Amino acid sequence: MQYETILYEEDGAVGTLTLNRPDDGNMFTKTMCLEIRDCIESVRNETRTRVLVITGAGDRFFCTGGRKDGMEDSLLYAGVLPTLEMYDAIERLQKPVIASVNGHAVGGGNVLQVVCDLSIAKESAIFRQVGPMVGSFDAGYGTWYLEDLVGKRRAKEMWFLNDKLTAQQALEYGLINKVVPDDQLAAATREMALAVADRGAFALASLKAAFTARHNGVAGLARISHDLLLRPYLDSEEAHELKASFNARRKPDADKFGH
Repeated sequence: MQYETILYEEDGAVGTLTLNRPDDGNMFTKTMCLEIRDCIESVRNETRTRVLVITGAGDRFFCTGGRKDGMEDSLLYAGVLPTLEMYDAIERLQKPVIASVNGHAVGGGNVLQVVCDLSIAKESAIFRQVGPMVGSFDAGYGTWYLEDLVGKRRAKEMWFLNDKLTAQQALEYGLINKVVPDDQLAAATREMALAVADRGAFALASLKAAFTARHNGVAGLARISHDLLLRPYLDSEEAHELKASFNARRKPDADKFGH
């Protein structure tokens, strides 16, 4: 697929989505948010890939937040960047998502890597939340998921004081999984992605859904019961017998239940 603000390519089991606005810090725009959502939804509906990597173009920025230029003058959803569309898409994706942090991850850029399932960064990467400094905030994914990673005190410190964190500090906080030398990021990301891709796809999807369910209420439960458990049940002897007996207008054979 062709996009205006992102790049997408596949290499075997690994798909890579690249934020492609390096001259503007790979910042989100409305178009980018929706293109990321659409790309992830496309990945969700194919079986070629088993892992998705998200990174930024260039060697300075992963993502430094969002630009609201061109948004409608409205207090409703049309007046804010549709970042939730991206985060929701990552949550719904039944494949692990790895953030490959190739530079500054600031504001919404840090939230993006937080929402990913795993995160690997180069040594010179910088992490920062800046909302209260620039007239913004993320009181949702950016708080709950950050707290999950670093704890409530650290999360509040990041949001209230807005200090810069080095990649090593981020690792010590539990904000990311791994730090590698700058020139090894691409290779180390590929190695991590291929290791994940070798695991059982259904098992990984089930685990991801379980981690997600604790925050998402009925939607989270539905991702497990509908997306993961319904298909095996539909192929079970019990389901076949119930369907056959209903169509034949006869009493089902209960001996086939639970098999």
